[in-house]
Amino acid sequence: MATRGAMAEQMAADYLAQQGLILVTRNFQCRLGEIDLIMQDGQTLVFIEVRARASRQFGGAAASIDGRKQHKLIATAQMYLTRVLPTPPCRFDAVLIEGDSLHWLQNAFQA
Repeated sequence: MATRGAMAEQMAADYLAQQGLILVTRNFQCRLGEIDLIMQDGQTLVFIEVRARASRQFGGAAASIDGRKQHKLIATAQMYLTRVLPTPPCRFDAVLIEGDSLHWLQNAFQA
C-alpha cells in the first residue's frame, strides 16, 4: 500500500503533467537532502516540494516549508545541477495539498 506521502507526490505529478510539465525524476536524494519532483516547464527546470496536510491547522502545508527546509532544498538542487550541463534556468515550486484541495505555488521561494 502506498504511503500518504507517495500518494500526494503522485497526485502532484499528475496535476503538473496536466499543466504541461514533464517529469524528469522523482525523489532525487543525496547526502544533503531530497527533492520530491524535478520537472521540466519549457526550458526551465523546476524543483518541486510536495506537502500534504489533512487541514490548515497549525499553519497548513505552506508553513512546513520553513527557512531550514528551503536551505536543504537549495543545496540538494545545487548538487543535482552538477550533473546538468549547460545549467538551465531553474525555479522552486511547491504543491500544497490540504484536505481535498491542491495549490501549486510557482516560485515558492528563491535560491
